[in-house]
Amino acid sequence: MTVTSRPTAVTHEVTNQAPPLTGHDAADDPVLLDGVRREGAGWHLDDLHRFGKLVGSEEARAWAEQANRFEPELRTHDRYGNRIDEVDFHPAYHSLMRATVGAGAAGSAWADERPGAHVARAATFMVATMMEQGHMCPVSMTYAVIPALRRAPDLAKTYEPLLTSTVYEPGLRTPTDKRGLLAGMGMTEKQGGTDVRANTTAAAEQADGSWRLRGHKWFTSAPMNDLFLVLAQAPGGLSCFLVPRVLPDGSRNTFRIQRLKDKLGNRSNASSEPEFDDTVAWLVGDEGKGVRTIIDMVTMTRLDCVLGSAGHIREALAQAAHHTRYRAVFGAKLIDQPLMRNVLGDLGLESEAATTLGLRLAGAADRAQHGDTGERAFLRLATAVAKYWVCKRQPGFVAEALECLGGNGYDEASGMPRLYREAPLNGIWEGSGNVNALDMLRALAREPESLEAFRTEIGAASGADRRLDAAWRELKEHLVLTEDAPVRARRVIERAALVLQGSLLVRHAPAAVADAFCASRLGGDQGLAFGTLPPGTDFGALIERLPA
Repeated sequence: MTVTSRPTAVTHEVTNQAPPLTGHDAADDPVLLDGVRREGAGWHLDDLHRFGKLVGSEEARAWAEQANRFEPELRTHDRYGNRIDEVDFHPAYHSLMRATVGAGAAGSAWADERPGAHVARAATFMVATMMEQGHMCPVSMTYAVIPALRRAPDLAKTYEPLLTSTVYEPGLRTPTDKRGLLAGMGMTEKQGGTDVRANTTAAAEQADGSWRLRGHKWFTSAPMNDLFLVLAQAPGGLSCFLVPRVLPDGSRNTFRIQRLKDKLGNRSNASSEPEFDDTVAWLVGDEGKGVRTIIDMVTMTRLDCVLGSAGHIREALAQAAHHTRYRAVFGAKLIDQPLMRNVLGDLGLESEAATTLGLRLAGAADRAQHGDTGERAFLRLATAVAKYWVCKRQPGFVAEALECLGGNGYDEASGMPRLYREAPLNGIWEGSGNVNALDMLRALAREPESLEAFRTEIGAASGADRRLDAAWRELKEHLVLTEDAPVRARRVIERAALVLQGSLLVRHAPAAVADAFCASRLGGDQGLAFGTLPPGTDFGALIERLPA
């Protein structure tokens, strides 16, 4: 019997798929670059682009994937039964840390006297977040610890030069024998959470001026860091203490890691429950003023939550824009389909507003460090406002960006599920939405200069857009504290964030961007989901602003 041969069927020819988004400069974003220049760190752009090329490399993408696939492992004892309380990380995690600390995203800005140093660091932090978010926790805490540590000048003199180093040197050794240190923080306990005054960890002073701590912390991230600021109850009240993992004589301090948290996301980062038992510590700040002392650290980490969310949002947008430029449906590229242009344009607006606001805060932080009291007052209120809103928008934004990739975005290989799991973290870390909304009320009640600075900032855009002016008039009425202020706090802080973002975009963004933002966010011409901008929006101008 004769069998007629048939042409070999090509069943695995791949067409209509986007290539991996690698080999690009992750910092090549006009919104980011313009903001860095505007806030005084234009001198940093060459270094930022160099780092951006690393972040956009295939190598960095592999680091991120591996650091999350091969999670940290706790080793409480060595093979002989000695208690060691160490956490092992995959080499990819160390590569991420080495790159990010080396680029200056940790504490180095505090040792740089140039105007704009904290803006330069903020931009680097945002780009590093686009690479991988989990390793940014120890980076952020190391940056944030410096203002609080300076309340103990002798301790600062010893440790600050190492905390501001750009050298990443992992491993537990005598701190002063290392070339660079990382810092962490232990505030919350299981019985109190956000209510840190309910902490039960006890501190007893010793004859040599040191203290001994006994207690159990509930969330302490990055337990392999070198130094930690922790809260404990001293005879004079809740106080702040410095706890090193290794003591000056080279012996291990008691820092028993009971377990690592099994978290939704942030899998590359180890979050732990340490137990203190006769743990050596040194007082930072005044006894009984622990919250006042550690709030300096909390304020800076809240700023990093805004920056991290803005960077994370930008990465999700970049992935969505990249996919839609290559994927074709119904005879045209996705990015050219009218409804997808609405979605992408709306996402682009949200990202631009978040990035612009984050860099404005970084500029205020930088100028505050150089003695600008007005900027310090602005930062007090604006940080709470931005922390609430930008972090609150991140999960919904990432979900919409993931949807732009369809089923491909639901596949782990795309990297989008990791972005989605990370998205809620910044909204929780250093105070959830309610905490920041109530913090806004405290600032309004106790620090009227912060409201005045906020008024000045919004007033700089007065008359530029009628919708912004109307929203600001309405908001000013709601900023007056009344008996029902706590119930209204979320509505007020949301509106304050949108008015602040609108003011910034009207002054600094292209006209089409400012117009679309004011129409949709302030004028109410938008639905409840992304992709509901009104007809007549200049979608072409918005699409041009998307990451390349």
